[in-house]
Amino acid sequence: QVQLVESGGGLVQPGGSLRLSCAASGSITGINYAAWYRQAPGKERELVASLTSGGTVRSGDSVKGRFTISIDNAKNTVYLQMNSLRPEDTAVYSCYGVCTLYSTTWSGWGKGTLVTVSS
Repeated sequence: QVQLVESGGGLVQPGGSLRLSCAASGSITGINYAAWYRQAPGKERELVASLTSGGTVRSGDSVKGRFTISIDNAKNTVYLQMNSLRPEDTAVYSCYGVCTLYSTTWSGWGKGTLVTVSS
């Protein structure tokens, strides 16, 4: 059984920083692909950033230059470093991962963590 568990959300002032973590637990041997999505109240879910095992990064236009996605393969953890936060970054942030389990592949979502940017 594989689980993705996000952490690191909370309340931060505009201009501040947060680092979100997404820890993959279970008998995984690697993370092939990881992505962070967010959904604000009344809005559709949008891609924030994604990263492949080969190092290809995609970022949403609204976060380019401010957010950075990374993977620590030793810890099976995906990070999202968020700098220069704005009130419009307020949303529930969820991670999505594609993981290898020896002879098979698993994909799924975490439950999300709330980020609130407000003074």
